Amino acid sequence: MNQGWIGQIILRMLRGLPLLLMFGFAAAALPAAVADEFRTPTVTTLRVDWRAALNQFRSELNAYPVVAAEFSFSGRRGLSPSDPRQIPALIRLNAIAARFFPGIGQSAVPVLLPFDAAALLDADPNATPARDQLARVQSGFRPVEMFDAGPAGYDALFALEPGAGDDLPPRVFAKPVEVQITGSNLIYDIADPLGGKGEPVKALAAQYPDLRRFIREGHVRYAFTRFGVAYVVSIQCLDSIAKAQRLACRESYPVAERFLKALRIAGGRPYRPRSDIDAAVAERPNALAPDFTYRPSGDIIANSGFRKQQGRPDLTVYAQIRFPIEKQPAYARSQSYVPHRPANGGSAFAYPWRDNFCESRSFGVGQCATGLGHQGQDISPGACLPGQSDCDVRRQSVVAVRDGVLIRSPKQQAVTLQVNTGREHIRFRYMHMNPWELDADGVLSGRRVAEGERFGVVGNYLDFPNGTTRHLHFDVQVFTPDGWLWVNPYTTLIAAYERLLGGRGREILPDGQPVAIEVHANPEGAARAAEEREGGEQFEAP
Repeated sequence: MNQGWIGQIILRMLRGLPLLLMFGFAAAALPAAVADEFRTPTVTTLRVDWRAALNQFRSELNAYPVVAAEFSFSGRRGLSPSDPRQIPALIRLNAIAARFFPGIGQSAVPVLLPFDAAALLDADPNATPARDQLARVQSGFRPVEMFDAGPAGYDALFALEPGAGDDLPPRVFAKPVEVQITGSNLIYDIADPLGGKGEPVKALAAQYPDLRRFIREGHVRYAFTRFGVAYVVSIQCLDSIAKAQRLACRESYPVAERFLKALRIAGGRPYRPRSDIDAAVAERPNALAPDFTYRPSGDIIANSGFRKQQGRPDLTVYAQIRFPIEKQPAYARSQSYVPHRPANGGSAFAYPWRDNFCESRSFGVGQCATGLGHQGQDISPGACLPGQSDCDVRRQSVVAVRDGVLIRSPKQQAVTLQVNTGREHIRFRYMHMNPWELDADGVLSGRRVAEGERFGVVGNYLDFPNGTTRHLHFDVQVFTPDGWLWVNPYTTLIAAYERLLGGRGREILPDGQPVAIEVHANPEGAARAAEEREGGEQFEAP
């Protein structure tokens, strides 16, 4: 394992321990001066060993001498180390691979994919094979479903059809198995007590000496380092028995390991080295909003956490984003738990906001005290006022929070927006929009959207129409040594809403008295039922 960058991350996390010890895992009353100190995240920037990547690519070409002769590894002298002309072999490789993976030359890390470029060129010098020919140089995997590359690295999504791969054991799961890979030079330094665990995979030990396999937050993950870069391969699954509509994690192991064995250098380019990104005070409006109020981060409704655990404060603004619902007002509030005596008389359309990230669900969330939680925040759009002709509760728009690329397969109920820049590698997920409308509107993997662009409407879809209350579930994932992990989006949403309003909200401190609650649904049971029906895709309870 690359001890260098892992050690850096541990040291940076230790610097934040006094703050974590002060907050603990329970919501606590904080002085206003402290509560207002929203902070940006700390991010470690990894240094890429491009010389090692080139050596691996040269060794991959050795089996094809005719093809190898077409690649030059001697660059022009006097150029900056970050100038691609230093490595003409990469320029040629990027040009070839870009036919199948557009933008691959923008990746700041060596791109590892199940794509054997040398075998492809040996079989077809024009490198324009049909789908079945491409599958042969991709170890049976279908053409890439989604590929995105940029200054933070790259992400790709492949799928393996049922029956593909003659050497694989039969699967009960009847659908294609989707495999994701991320290579990143940005690592978010979050307090992660569950991180760094896993078991070695004996069959892959020679190829990946530091590889560790573990199941976390609904995915089996294979994490390793190469060329100084963090890579994670993951498959969404359930750690349970196999069923035709639900992928068991044990059934996914052979697919993931086939994928790992097939990884080859496919492209990428050097960038100028960048420094680590230290936390700073997040930008917020100076003026006060006239009526926006919110309760502290971590202050979930009493007894609404798994086994009655409290929430976990997190004052991090993980990214400056546009608020995900087009128009204000909007209200972050629980959709499953309602106090018996709410201060606002029970209205769903009133401030203050309240955190619901660690509400009880059966989903793995390492940032919650018990390791289980809601994964994100539920947000209700404002009600239409009498006589408001331009308001239709069925057409309240959802918008892109940043420029980025969408990740979504047909029929899926979730839409993920990914951002890849020199300072961010982050994902935002939206849920409860109607999947049939999303399909019809082309909201699918690979589509690029601009900040503020409409791509859906707030809905109530959870396995079927009217399956939940009408609201938007919104969550955030950041890339870590364990891959993509959920973090609390509550503070990020507060800051985004303040920008939408043009004024700063006021924190309402908890009074310290427990609030009796009424549970309208069994969130754990509903979540498990959704998992059973959707083959393990994680949907929150209404």
